Formats: sequence, C-alpha cells, structure tokens
Amino acid sequence: MLDGVGYGAYFVTYHLLRWRRRLSLTNVANAFPEKTPAEQRAIVRQSYRNLGCFIAEALWGWSASAPELAERVRIVNPELVTRHTTQGRSVVLLAAHFCNWEWLLLAAGIELDVPIDAVYKPQRVRGIDTFLKRQRARFGGNPIAHRSFVFEVMKRRGEARVYALVADQTPRHDEEKHWTTFLEQDTAFHVGADKIARIAKAPVLYVAMRREGPGRYSVELSPLAEPPYERDTGPQIVERYARKLEDEIRRSPADWLWLNRKWKYRKPLYA
Repeated sequence: MLDGVGYGAYFVTYHLLRWRRRLSLTNVANAFPEKTPAEQRAIVRQSYRNLGCFIAEALWGWSASAPELAERVRIVNPELVTRHTTQGRSVVLLAAHFCNWEWLLLAAGIELDVPIDAVYKPQRVRGIDTFLKRQRARFGGNPIAHRSFVFEVMKRRGEARVYALVADQTPRHDEEKHWTTFLEQDTAFHVGADKIARIAKAPVLYVAMRREGPGRYSVELSPLAEPPYERDTGPQIVERYARKLEDEIRRSPADWLWLNRKWKYRKPLYA
C-alpha cells in the first residue's frame, strides 16, 4: 500500500503538477552537459520516482522497530566511528540529501549506540516540528536547530558524541560560505562543518549511502580529515566533502535531490 502511495506521489509531482521539474532539468543539464537531453530527462524522472519511494519509506519508518530498520540499512564499517567514541573522542559525520537521509539518522542511532546530535531546520508549523523531532529522536538522535548548533557543540566539548550534518544545503546570501566548482558550476557550501570539527577537535567522516534494492541501503564511511587541525588553512573539510559528494552523484545521479535550489544565486565577480 505504501509503495502505491509513493508511486502516486511521483506521478502527481512529476507528471501532473510538474513541481520544480523545469528547475530539476536545468540543474541536471548544467551538471551533465555531456549527456543527451534524453539521458538528462531520464535522470530527472528517476529522481522523482526515488523521491516517491523516499516518502513511502519515511511513512513506514515512523512506526518501524529498531530490528526492522537495521535489516534495511546496513552500515558497512561502523568501527570508523566507534574506535573514536569508545576512547572518549567525538566524531563529525557529513551526509547529503542522497537516497534516504531520514532512515540514515535512525539507523546510525541503532548501530552506533552513542548520542547523535543532528542539525535540522525547524519547521514553521510547531506541531509538524514537534512530530519530526520526536520521530528522529527515537533511536538516540538529538535534533538541534541549526542556529544554535555551534553553541551546543561548545557546551558538549568534554563528551564523546557524534555530530551529524546534511551538509549540501546552500547558505543564505548574508551567511559565510565556501565557493568551489561543483558539478561544473560555481557552488556555495556552508562552512559550519569546518568550525564544528575544530571546536570539538573531532575527526570527520563522509557518509555514502547507496541503494542496494527496493527499500534497502548500505552505508559506507570514509575519512575526510583528522585533528590536529592547522589554523588559517581555509575550509578544507568542506572542499573535501564537495569532492566526495560530487563523486557519489556522478556514480548514481538519480539518488540526489535535484529539485533542491542548490544554485539559487551566482558567485560574485568580486569578493
């Protein structure tokens, strides 16, 4: 029944409403100029189909037990996290809007058995915000609003925790940012991951989530950076994250959220 709901969501958003379809096609065309228009349309269509699956999976996951979720999301190498946390050190995990990022937080809480502070953007409707926070916190997750996250990290510097960020969102015009070439375009990224890693003196791991089958995923962690960090070296962690994410998108482009307004403004000609 939920698979039917997911297909219905895809059909309505892609074929009937055409919700952000032009934006998605533009994003894919700019990112993959070497592909034919037919190949670009196929990526966008499959990305909307995957989004429908994401909606169905999220609905199922809200009532799923820990063993049921652990069966569907397999973390290949959790020891990259636990070898630090068992020695009293925190770890920063950098993920993206890739595959099923809602299941990712729940599965990490089940597998890693350590408090996970996750950045999130509060919803405007208080009831929806409360519901989402409660669902994401079921297996050890601790959603923290993005505006207060750095402050909370400073408060917890003496504890062994996992700090999780979905780091592919675009900063506002007036926020500090790092510009890099990403998918053939000048692209802005948040620099918060660098700041958090330096404050917590924590190693940083990239989280690669990959689709193994209908409703089944594997998660592979890979090191991005480890302390000690040098001063005044720029946002190197964010740059390495951008390169890892770009590789994953080129590997499976339909699993990224192309309808996101990643390129909402251009890089200024002068700093």
